[in-house]
Amino acid sequence: MTGGPRRELAEKIAGEITLSDDPGATLRKWRTDFDVSQTDLAAELEVSSSVISDYESGRRESPGIGVVRRLVDGLLEIDERRGGERIRQYERVLSAGFDSEVVLDLREYATSVELAGLYDELDAREAIAGNADRVSGHTVIDSIQAITRLSSEEFFRLYGQSTNRVLVFTNVTRGEGVGIALRVVNPTPNAVVLHGLAESDLWEHAVDLARIDGYSLAVTTTPMEELLDRLSTLE
Repeated sequence: MTGGPRRELAEKIAGEITLSDDPGATLRKWRTDFDVSQTDLAAELEVSSSVISDYESGRRESPGIGVVRRLVDGLLEIDERRGGERIRQYERVLSAGFDSEVVLDLREYATSVELAGLYDELDAREAIAGNADRVSGHTVIDSIQAITRLSSEEFFRLYGQSTNRVLVFTNVTRGEGVGIALRVVNPTPNAVVLHGLAESDLWEHAVDLARIDGYSLAVTTTPMEELLDRLSTLE
């Protein structure tokens, strides 16, 4: 995994850190995305954890390109030793033609899985059942980025190989934008999960729109990193 997706991802991370107005905050964002502690990254680079902390807090001068390369390689090396799931996750998103700020993960399963089991895995509560009870893939989407940046054709590509999937939307306030967006994209997915909401926080018309369009609607408050980890176990 030294070339291809890894190299493309390394260039993306390094470019974001180098060009950022706050390189330390951008480094921290990627480190937490990879679920790597400051201590683990410091050990990988054979420096003290205070060095990583100083870069991220801005106490140390912004890292030059050589240091950025070492930091990025360290993150990717740690991920590869853990099985490379984060690299594969970004590979799936990039190969589908999406920016990783819009799509956090996109995956097809080897076989379809029961929606009820998927909801159990995500600690999701179903607000209304849909017309189908199985899905064969998932897409995790930043709702704000998707609604503001994607055309209707690009929005449909979120379905991957099939609409027989669950779309998980993050950055949701009450679900109005998601419900309205799905009204203008046909066909609709089998299931939609709104992340970060309790059922009591749902927009009053969200369930009605799901009923009209025939998709299952659920909510979950499982932390995002944990949610992505749980989705990675589905086959």
